[in-house]
Amino acid sequence: MGGSIMEWSDQGIVLSARRHGESSAILSLLTEGHGRHAGLVRGGASRRQRGILQPGNLVTVAWRARLEEHLGGFTVELLRNPSAAWLDDPARIAALSSACTIADQTLPEREPGESVFNGLARLLDAMDEPGWQAAYVEWELALLGELGFGLDLSACAATGSNDALAYVSPRSGRAVSISAGEPYREKLLQLPGFLIGGAPVGPGDIAAGLALTGFFLDRHLFAPHQRRLPDPRGRLVERIRRADAGEPAVP
Repeated sequence: MGGSIMEWSDQGIVLSARRHGESSAILSLLTEGHGRHAGLVRGGASRRQRGILQPGNLVTVAWRARLEEHLGGFTVELLRNPSAAWLDDPARIAALSSACTIADQTLPEREPGESVFNGLARLLDAMDEPGWQAAYVEWELALLGELGFGLDLSACAATGSNDALAYVSPRSGRAVSISAGEPYREKLLQLPGFLIGGAPVGPGDIAAGLALTGFFLDRHLFAPHQRRLPDPRGRLVERIRRADAGEPAVP
């Protein structure tokens, strides 16, 4: 007896692709309606397909399998390659690689989450604009919230006031004001103003934002599984540090 075939179509953002066998690839996508989902792409190791399967690419995808729990196969078509315009911008490429790797390693498999898909899609759009670095930090902050580890930046944990918030407690993930936090500032994380009130990004703010989100990403999503923050994110942090220090960019 032949069982019914499981299949669906969707759009997705490529998170990763790894070679499988002689000519195929295992593709991991963040899809709009089916969450993070993997599938086999036959011929995925070919030159043409490798171009389609680059992280960050927006694709249309059809998935087909005998049973829902099977890996199944993907047929993909390219809709948009955002990184094509950034090939001479190592910082943007590093941010793209970081976002896709973090999403690939932290999002639950096959758990629908349209808001997570839309958040990554908005980040890719924002990376075409000046000021994309702040959008990247905001994406990491939003991802923590989507996965149940959101920070409470609404008011000071000590006073309840929302004035002059400048720190975040590494223990509670709650904001702390300048006055309440001053005696403990060496033990607190900096809270850049652009994350709470739309303040302009000042010198060192992106690095501070990455240190803040990185601390909680590591604590909640990587360390519990004996993993470290992925290397692409480290490269992004280093490029931001160089830019802040006025050092020349390296390819």
